[in-house]
Amino acid sequence: MSRKPDIVMIVTDQQRYDTIRSLGADHMDTPNLDRLAERGVTFSNCHVTAPSCVPCRASLFSGYYPHTNGVLANGQEWSRTWVSKLQEAGYHTVNIGKMHTIPYDAPAGFNERFVVENKDRYYEGRWFFDEWDKALAANGLKKQQREEYRKRADYKTSLGAFTWDLPAHLQSDNFVGGMARWWLKTKPMEKPLFLVVGFPGPHPPYDPTPDYAEKYMQRDVPLPEVTEEELEQLPPPFVEKRRHDVEVDHDSVAWDLKPSRDQLHRMRAYYYANVEMIDREVGEILDALEEAGRLDNAIIIFTSDHGDCLGDHGLSQKWAPYEEVTRVPLIISAPSRFDSGRDVGELVQLFDLGPTILEWAGVSLEDSYEAESLNPALDGKSFKGRSHVFCEQGKDVNLTGAEYLTMVRSKTHKLVHFAGQDFGQLFDLVNDPGERTNLWDDPDSATVKQELKNVMLEWYVNSTIRTRNVRKRTVVPLAEPA
Repeated sequence: MSRKPDIVMIVTDQQRYDTIRSLGADHMDTPNLDRLAERGVTFSNCHVTAPSCVPCRASLFSGYYPHTNGVLANGQEWSRTWVSKLQEAGYHTVNIGKMHTIPYDAPAGFNERFVVENKDRYYEGRWFFDEWDKALAANGLKKQQREEYRKRADYKTSLGAFTWDLPAHLQSDNFVGGMARWWLKTKPMEKPLFLVVGFPGPHPPYDPTPDYAEKYMQRDVPLPEVTEEELEQLPPPFVEKRRHDVEVDHDSVAWDLKPSRDQLHRMRAYYYANVEMIDREVGEILDALEEAGRLDNAIIIFTSDHGDCLGDHGLSQKWAPYEEVTRVPLIISAPSRFDSGRDVGELVQLFDLGPTILEWAGVSLEDSYEAESLNPALDGKSFKGRSHVFCEQGKDVNLTGAEYLTMVRSKTHKLVHFAGQDFGQLFDLVNDPGERTNLWDDPDSATVKQELKNVMLEWYVNSTIRTRNVRKRTVVPLAEPA
């Protein structure tokens, strides 16, 4: 291909890896994501570098691990990205929807930004009025959120699952999809395009429109199986998280320590319904690209910033680095460039997309990047992937019982280390893929436990050496000095 490709990156928020029908999720209907997978390359073992929104996205768009760029929890400021390098390479850069920079409207290397943030910003950024707020206000409406949901008699038992009862086109994901289509249909473009479409869902509140909610309420969906034995093995920070999530209704989710099967079914049905709504919007974005004559030379990326426990392990939402949280869908589709219908099962990290995209644009990579290009795998060359993937999280609004945790995962085992503590987690992923039996104190597992601790130590040391000249470069001042 002689022309630089258009690059369209679609990022959902909090979407589990097991939510795409063609990749094994028989309970889902996702025809458009299925089409992307059939016409693309799937990375089935892609893991995030942080189990929450802001640090994961800061890492994804910087090319550095959270401990390097200094963004370890939600609410921490970040705005420097590699997107500006695409501008310098001649790209027109656009973000429509959620990006979660702090501040929300930081340029972050984009020529245009149409910001849509969390559905429920009851505490953080409550009075920041994004494009969605403005659209609702223009129609004489305000969004459904915590202060309204709390008036419902069933609020405490709904686990964050509520239908969207305002006009369907103003539901957040429908709105973002519609804005992306509007932009593609109306904006004349002479430069190659880098477009990031950030869907707010299926992050809670889980708010599909009634028709989609009813569809999934009528079908069997996988529900969590949690035993008392597993709950007794949870480390103290996750026990504290369970308590905290009952007392504080973050994101309109009032958690229940012993939810009924009916409660769990409703929560998951609404979550899966929201995923299918996003799938429909993805299909319409692809149609808009085709109508604009941009699809044949486009590379389409579909992924998410992390997953959601949805009751697995007795936990709500994210922050705990189980597979349901750290492992995300990643599909890259460009049939004219990459052989289609392939699955790459080697371990990769979500932030590896950064150098991959920069290489497509002809941009030289910085030696200090901790992210690694996926292009050898896409090009069908020898690709070993990573021997280990890492995930880290600082103390956060929902993770109040730990100052800092680090996950290291090999192909066979996972270790979760809590800074300054004697407790932790160790799982044999071969014999216990559901991560239900904690082997941290098992004498027979002491050798693999120490091996993974050593890997984590070497990772930190090598990271410090490699990035010693670039630390804390992720924030751009609001006003550059003259």
